[in-house]
Amino acid sequence: MSEAILPNKSKPMVELQACPSLGGLRPEEMYRNIFEGVPCLVAVLDRNFRLVSWNRTFSEHMEVKPGDCCYQAFWGRDCKCVRCPVEETFADGRFHTSEETGAYKDGSLAHWIVTTAPVTDASGEIVGAIKMCLDITSRKALEEKLKRSEEKYHAIFSDFPYSIFLLDTESLAIIDCNARTTASYGFSHDELVGTCFLDLFRDGDKQAIAADLLRSGHIHQARHGRKNGQAFYVAIRASRCEYPGRKVLLVTTSDITKRLETEQQLIQASKMATLGEMATGMAHELNQPLTVIQSGVDLILRKLGQGQALDSETLRNVAELMAEHVDRAANIINHMREFGRKSDLRREPVQAGDVLRRAFDIFREQFALRGIEVRFELDDGLPDILADRNRLEQVFINILINARDALEAGCAGGPDASDSWAVEAGPADKRLVLTATAQDDWVLIRIRDTGVGVPPALREKIFEPFFTTKEVGKGTGLGLSITYGIVKDHGGNVEVEPTAGPGTCFLLRFPAILSATAASPEAAFSHTSEPKNLSKPRS
Repeated sequence: MSEAILPNKSKPMVELQACPSLGGLRPEEMYRNIFEGVPCLVAVLDRNFRLVSWNRTFSEHMEVKPGDCCYQAFWGRDCKCVRCPVEETFADGRFHTSEETGAYKDGSLAHWIVTTAPVTDASGEIVGAIKMCLDITSRKALEEKLKRSEEKYHAIFSDFPYSIFLLDTESLAIIDCNARTTASYGFSHDELVGTCFLDLFRDGDKQAIAADLLRSGHIHQARHGRKNGQAFYVAIRASRCEYPGRKVLLVTTSDITKRLETEQQLIQASKMATLGEMATGMAHELNQPLTVIQSGVDLILRKLGQGQALDSETLRNVAELMAEHVDRAANIINHMREFGRKSDLRREPVQAGDVLRRAFDIFREQFALRGIEVRFELDDGLPDILADRNRLEQVFINILINARDALEAGCAGGPDASDSWAVEAGPADKRLVLTATAQDDWVLIRIRDTGVGVPPALREKIFEPFFTTKEVGKGTGLGLSITYGIVKDHGGNVEVEPTAGPGTCFLLRFPAILSATAASPEAAFSHTSEPKNLSKPRS
């Protein structure tokens, strides 16, 4: 048997000799033990592809009869395979390997790695071949499962309805992107891969943007650009994940341009409704400067009618006072015109406290006429927030209108008042306190009044669209819902803060603008290599 299975008798692959430690087995016995014990199918074939000998594993798994050809034993065929490694071995006398699929005698499917080797006689002539089949069925099943999984997730990645980017965590260079990305941005896959993700932004400090993205994992609104130069707005979310052999940043962007356009229309409608609500108040705001101007005109006309001359000092004082109130009236009108104008969304660093004061200026006279005491408690050195000034002012105006109406409806205090706020305010006081502070990475605005308050059960519902506690015809139910949406779009939050006493306290949180160095401990911009730039028009 040893001579039959050696590829070349004169140069055996392994020289086996009798070994006392193995019980004195002769080489032939050792070859037989190896042949029978190897855990794979082994068969010896002659030049006619007939099976001459086979091992125990082969007998256990295959239905074979003496004289069967290999293609009959393995596949139940009547002729040899188109690509036959045994035939190739017969042709060139070399080892050949292939991957084949067949079936065991129990009908189960099998996958093998097949290796063939030549069998030669004493003269070196090829007289047969050894065929060895290593079962890889389990491995193939795992490979197939992995393939299906990869296809599944690749399909999800490719067909996901939002743009997906895989970014290098240090340089933010694009490693990969899905088909939705190329369709949405207009760049080819090759144009995007290797490009810095920040090159897609059209506005803002790119280092600050990246620091914010790495810190918070989301950007509620950003302006991106397509290859054709068109700008559009996106919401961005990012999370860290594992990519073959490396950690990456998984970033999704969703086009929110249409949503913002719809919101802009709703906000504009709300502005007009707000202006309508403020019309009566504006009459009071304008009445004082007009009264002063009228008094000055009356004085001049009376003196002229009496033929009396005004000394230059009096005339100068009257003229300056009239000019001052003309400017005041003009500022009120211009403020209203600016507030009511439909404007494009533009975010920039702003001082929330300054915008709060500006919003209050519209109501200054209204609060004074109603006997409402107003106190500002604005911390110095507050960090800026990234906001649209006009929309932020609308947020404050909506809440100030609610505070004004609540104070008109009723005041805090009384014998059951339990906190220092109510005691300080007194049973009949109308008080409004506006505060601005910084806490951690946030700017906090509190607007607290001593009005009727909001029942705990309604603290969430008041931000729902068309929900109002006012009488019919006195409120649209949109003010606070729009306020909620604007604050959320700025990455902030608004809520009715629980208070120990009566009245209402609106708490607004806005993310403060931080330096890229402070916000990014990973120093994401110490690039070891520069990502390529997109060649595209800018707008």
